[in-house]
Amino acid sequence: MAFLSSLLVGSSFLLAAAIFLHHHNGASTTTTHLHFYMHDAYTGPTPTAMRVVSGWSLLDDGNDSTSPSSPRQFGDVVVLDNALTEGPDAGSARVGRAQGFAVRVSERGVVSDLSMHMVLEAGEHRGSSVTVKGRIDMDAGERESVVVGGTGRFRLARGYMVTKNYDYSLATGGVVEIDLYLQH
Repeated sequence: MAFLSSLLVGSSFLLAAAIFLHHHNGASTTTTHLHFYMHDAYTGPTPTAMRVVSGWSLLDDGNDSTSPSSPRQFGDVVVLDNALTEGPDAGSARVGRAQGFAVRVSERGVVSDLSMHMVLEAGEHRGSSVTVKGRIDMDAGERESVVVGGTGRFRLARGYMVTKNYDYSLATGGVVEIDLYLQH
């Protein structure tokens, strides 16, 4: 019986030590705040965001003249490859690209399920990326998405992204302000 008690106490000690070392392994966590602007263009000679599937057209038999007039519909799939810049002006210094897709998931309002990779091309974070996933409600003043990971300096990143329209139209696109709060 004494052997079993000793084994149980020893096992408990080893388990506690393993948990402690896992959570306190001496590695420090860094917090980083990134701020930039995304330029989203649906029109013009070189659009950077494009609807590749129209949810309405999947239901349209070609004989219905009552198709909705909204530029975005439930079921739409939009792909994007947008510039990220330091400032809101298109001529501002470029820091990277926002690449991904959004699926319109609500029958009421413009709400999308967004999957986006922000690939950083300049400065101290050059070669790194951050991946976000989230529900984007275009009627909300601010929208929050979760950071699901990253590469390079942001490997194993976690955190959140806050976006808000800077100068934006659903019909043509525009500028979206982005704040990323990362722990890595």
